Amino acid sequence: MARRFAFPFPRLAKIAGRYAEHARVAVRNVRRDGMEQLKKMEKDNEISEDQHHKRSDEIQKLTDVHIKLVDETLSHKEAEIMQV
Repeated sequence: MARRFAFPFPRLAKIAGRYAEHARVAVRNVRRDGMEQLKKMEKDNEISEDQHHKRSDEIQKLTDVHIKLVDETLSHKEAEIMQV
C-alpha cells in the first residue's frame, strides 16, 4: 500500500512571504536611519540643502532597487516551492 504525503507548499510560500516582508522592513529601516543622519548633518551644517536632497534621492533609489530585489527573490522562491 502506497502512502501519500501532503506537503504544505502553500504554507511554505506564506512563510517565504513573511521573510520577504521582514527583509523589506529592514531595508526601509536602513533608509529611515540614513535620512535621519542626513537631516542631522544638514542641521549641523555639515552638508548643504542641495547635498541633502541629492543624497536623499540616492538613498531612495537604492531602497527601491533593494525592495525590488527582495520582491524578485520572493517570486523565484515561491515558484520554486510550488514546482516541487
